[in-house]
Amino acid sequence: MKIVAKKKLWKYLFWFGPFLITVGLTVGLVSDQWGLIPLTFIITGIVISGLWIIWQSYQTNWWRRRSTQAGTNALVATLAVLAILGLINFLGTRYHLRADLTETQLFTLAPQSRELISVLPQPVKVWVFDINQNPQDRELLENYQRQSSKFKYEYIDPQARPGLAEKFGVKDYGEVYLESGDKRQLVQTVNENQRLSEIRLTSRLQQLTNSTTAKVYLLQGHGERQLSAGKDAISQAVQGLGDKSFITAPLNLAETSKVPQDAAVVIVAGPKRGLFEGEVKALQEYLNRGGNLLLMIDPNTDPKVDSLLQEWGVHLDNRLAVDVSKDSVGLGPAAPLVTEYGQHPITKDFANGISFYPVARALQITFVPGVEATPLLRTKPYPNSWAESDLKSEKLEFNADKDLKGPLTLGVALTRKQAAKSTSTPQASPTPSRLPSPTTQSKASPTPSSQTVTESRLVVFGNSSFATDGLFQQQLNGDVFLNSVTWLSQQEKQPLSIRPKEPKNRRITLTTTQANLLILSSLLVLPLIGLAAAVIIWWKRR
Repeated sequence: MKIVAKKKLWKYLFWFGPFLITVGLTVGLVSDQWGLIPLTFIITGIVISGLWIIWQSYQTNWWRRRSTQAGTNALVATLAVLAILGLINFLGTRYHLRADLTETQLFTLAPQSRELISVLPQPVKVWVFDINQNPQDRELLENYQRQSSKFKYEYIDPQARPGLAEKFGVKDYGEVYLESGDKRQLVQTVNENQRLSEIRLTSRLQQLTNSTTAKVYLLQGHGERQLSAGKDAISQAVQGLGDKSFITAPLNLAETSKVPQDAAVVIVAGPKRGLFEGEVKALQEYLNRGGNLLLMIDPNTDPKVDSLLQEWGVHLDNRLAVDVSKDSVGLGPAAPLVTEYGQHPITKDFANGISFYPVARALQITFVPGVEATPLLRTKPYPNSWAESDLKSEKLEFNADKDLKGPLTLGVALTRKQAAKSTSTPQASPTPSRLPSPTTQSKASPTPSSQTVTESRLVVFGNSSFATDGLFQQQLNGDVFLNSVTWLSQQEKQPLSIRPKEPKNRRITLTTTQANLLILSSLLVLPLIGLAAAVIIWWKRR
């Protein structure tokens, strides 16, 4: 009786071991703290279970049994599988490896966003004041967070934390704020129809972290595109510049006679009347001192800037660029569609994207010493496109003696490096002077001079309507404009424009006859073929 009672006692003691292990694991998981108490329970349980196994083996030669060996092998195999799964889970949590197999990389951050996030100078945090956590918005924020440990985000219920909502000035659900240090900025308001935008978030992030701002002047007074909202205005383009931390202001050279010193870029957008000679000289002087100019000149206009463009090797062709290869797109022949771009920072990420330029003129480029020119936009080759000289005829037809064969250049980026002499007194002419020969220099020269190399940049488009309201947001049109201004501003660290990602339309458009034929073949022809094949096989085997 004593031996039986002793065996029952050891049996109960064995169950006490797993019980203590379970208690320790439960305490640790619930409290999320693996301190002294849960570890004591777990270790005690493991010791008791181990002692029971040793005693059981000693009493019954347990280890020598075939069933014990088979069970042990199964246990070891199970533990090995669990260890491998745990290691995979740990690596998956520690190192994120994702593959975006969509053609347009819908679920991957744009290179511009990744570049900006990777070099964040200080921590930033996104606050989403909303009750619901949209999976699409959360996935976008997690993509940002994976790029840098300095990027964080948090969802906040405004009613649960009214003090924090009041601190940010939250007025409605769905408001998204960006915070960095003591700076806060509203990104946008999300709702069921408007999800969080990568374009807006990256733009606001750049504004918040960028300590320098560039000023862009837009020339006025010659019938240029209107800056405020209206017909054929460029208010969306101006807003886009503001989103990228540019400060915009109108400029009337007839009143100031000189481009302001703080001008990072000057834009001349679609002038309908000619500039005064003094205004053209002011732009030339601005370029000569290292300025940056964007010219968007429409056909059938003469802004009187030929003398300026001649110095850079650019000639405005007054013939109309036509493209007869795109009937399926819905654009007329007078709106050339461009899918070929030059190898340049402005267009380096465009691949075979689409941009179009209603009523555009071609540009002819000639070599000028010291000027580096890169065509940005090229139309399709002849016979798909050409420069048409007869604008009155309703029938478009190429005339070899009057028209110019494609491909046509509709945009060009140019750079010119020059040495600018700086002294203690202002220079009367911006033209750089020669350095004196070392043999003629005097050791006692009272007015030392130095020479620095500056780079002037010029972008010319034979069209301005591509940047007008409505067209600015179509395809790559806005990117062409914003990237040009960004490159001209010579802020090399500033990311260029981000193109919105859209899934490609893979739908097949069928005519009524084709649809009926498809229905007939799938519901009648194919089943009859299968039935006939079955009958033939049955007949042969009968």
